[in-house]
Amino acid sequence: MYLEISNPMDYNVALYIRLSKEDENEGPSESVTNQKSLLYEFVQQRRLFVYDTYIDDGWSGTNFDRPEFQRMIRDIEAKKVNMVITKDLSRLGRDYIMTGHYMERYFPEKRVRYISLLDGIDTGIESTANDITPFRAIMNDMYAKDISKKIKSVKHDKQQKGQFIGGKPMYGYKMHPTEKNKIIIDEEVAPIVRRIFAMALSGMSCRQIATVLNEEGIPTPATYCGWQRQKKGPYSGLWSSERISEMLKNETYIGNMVQGKSIKISYKSQKCIRQDQSKWVIVENTHEPLVEKETFLKVRQLLNSRNHTRNRTYDFLLKGMIFCHECGYPLAVINRKTAAGEDRLFFVCRTYQRFTKAGICSCHCIKEQTVTNAVIEKVREICQSYLQPDKLQSIAIATMEQENRENDHKSEIQNVQNKIYNLTINLDKMYMDRLNGLLAEADFERMYQRLKMERTTLEEKLKEMEMIQQNPIKSDILAKELVQRYLNFTYTSRELLVSLIERIELTEQKQIIIKFRFPELEAFS
Repeated sequence: MYLEISNPMDYNVALYIRLSKEDENEGPSESVTNQKSLLYEFVQQRRLFVYDTYIDDGWSGTNFDRPEFQRMIRDIEAKKVNMVITKDLSRLGRDYIMTGHYMERYFPEKRVRYISLLDGIDTGIESTANDITPFRAIMNDMYAKDISKKIKSVKHDKQQKGQFIGGKPMYGYKMHPTEKNKIIIDEEVAPIVRRIFAMALSGMSCRQIATVLNEEGIPTPATYCGWQRQKKGPYSGLWSSERISEMLKNETYIGNMVQGKSIKISYKSQKCIRQDQSKWVIVENTHEPLVEKETFLKVRQLLNSRNHTRNRTYDFLLKGMIFCHECGYPLAVINRKTAAGEDRLFFVCRTYQRFTKAGICSCHCIKEQTVTNAVIEKVREICQSYLQPDKLQSIAIATMEQENRENDHKSEIQNVQNKIYNLTINLDKMYMDRLNGLLAEADFERMYQRLKMERTTLEEKLKEMEMIQQNPIKSDILAKELVQRYLNFTYTSRELLVSLIERIELTEQKQIIIKFRFPELEAFS
């Protein structure tokens, strides 16, 4: 406070004031009013001319994109200001790198004199206070880092308790009018969410659902919430297949709080990175569900069945469900014209397509319709046999014995977890073999992609098993219900097939192997 200025008429002063939410905890001494009073007292005593006062209220010191700070910088660039005064160095900023940049480089280059009152810093004179400025900046930075850790810890604790800490709830929900950190169903748009799930359950793709909603002029979640984007693209305000897919996979709609999908890369940056799904914070049964859990699981199965499809030009009943028995990869589909000029779809092995000259696997070429008809007939036959156990008493007895040995759900979950763990170890080992030159690039790529796909499928299966464990439904009851529905329908529904069948494999000899989701049906296949 004993800083002297010999030539006050040479300066146009900018008084800079900053207050963040963290600073409010330090007491009233950090208030905007207190800072302003202190600064004005100083300039009046030194008869300095104040060009303008710049106040950033509610802005963190680690962020230098503050509106008033940037306005001050523009005035410096325009040579309207040549002196900046703050209460202390932390008001300028708490990021020691950027604070040092402005003090050591920017202000001197622009011929701007910087004064920090309580720290005794004055770049216009030589003093020991200036020499220790870098250490003050580092201490301010450490304070900001410590505050950031504490805030992050509090937020994580709330997430673990299932409390909502986001800005806007998931589309279909809104904030509770009286209870903090709690969400309730938004009845205004809840019917749209339920309709989206119903359309997905009927077999419509995410793209088709988005097209229907756009044609009907239904506002998107962003439009409904009133979010404004600075740059509007050609698809702004339109539903997309990605948005629909994200909604259909979100467990928020079955009453689970899903948070922690992304995190800030640093307390100094506003940029966020997306977290791996295994790191998400999911707390079950925190709010009223919008859709039934059984409906959600069926929709997830339908979405997962399309994960293995690359070509989205052709739609067919077994899309994403049929694999090569020999190499394990999904079968591709190609279109061939008949002599009459009609389109015919054929299944072929994707591995054979990519490595034909290497002789890996075989073509497996067969008409799509031939396989589809055979699968439908075989499933119908198995379903009929399942509902008439008296004709296959020996198989039924074997099935019961098998169930007694393997029907422990916890044991099944542990088995899947072990498989995932072993696949991860194999993937790591393969990668090291490749780095050490023990595995050829082509072999590594082929084997790596196959094992990675197997692991992804098992992870999805584990997720479904864990969800079913939370809401147990007797396997035999569910199987009988689905079988009865399949036999009663005059046409085959994709939703029913996906509910019954885990995967279909086609052998080199054109034999069809069906793997059911229920052990009760496996015995009859």
